Amino acid sequence: MTNKPVISIKNLDHYFGYGSLRKQILHNINLEINAGEIILMTGPSGSGKTTLLTLVGGLRSAQYGGLRVLGRELVNASTAQLIQVRRHNGYIFQAHNLHGSLTALQNVRMGLELHQHIGLKQVQARSIQMLEQVGLGNHLHYYPNKMSGGQKQRVAIARALVSHPQIVLADEPTAALDSQSGRDVANLMQKLAKEQGCTILMVTHDNRILDIGDRIVHMEDGKLETHIMNHTAKA
Repeated sequence: MTNKPVISIKNLDHYFGYGSLRKQILHNINLEINAGEIILMTGPSGSGKTTLLTLVGGLRSAQYGGLRVLGRELVNASTAQLIQVRRHNGYIFQAHNLHGSLTALQNVRMGLELHQHIGLKQVQARSIQMLEQVGLGNHLHYYPNKMSGGQKQRVAIARALVSHPQIVLADEPTAALDSQSGRDVANLMQKLAKEQGCTILMVTHDNRILDIGDRIVHMEDGKLETHIMNHTAKA
């Protein structure tokens, strides 16, 4: 692990709306995450977890305070700067967000679209290898409507990790899955993240997978209430 945190959040505030409708969503958030850590973020719906995740991912612009990701300051960052940050991230959402008209392999290839320095042959080879790593080597040419929920989420993980991102941001990746599929997906993310040395920030309500985290942070009413050291985490 490096000494410098890959994500450094200091006194971060965020608001939605304007004028009389303006509402503060995040209050004075402070959090540092190091390379290779898996951080799980828990808390009730509407507490600000997804908002924080999208700010870290450069999906929306941060407003007040400090938010450094991979050494870049994202508060008041330009659209071009945010796009640069996104290139280093992998995203996994609760709804797998696969394109129904594309096969598993074509969906995973999309994870390399922003990386124009990678040739077509390498794109194909890396995409196939990634699907093999998530146990779908026999499903390369399957369309999403022919796959189970767990298989679709595995494709989404392959798409997020195929570019070897430095940071993976996951929003409830196991919520729509049954117990065994959820555990399989969580274990898979943990294994691949450790192999690739990437950092994971995951929003979850799923108490069944909390043991994969190195740390758990809890969000309540837009505030990070607690930092729980998770001593049960697997090495």
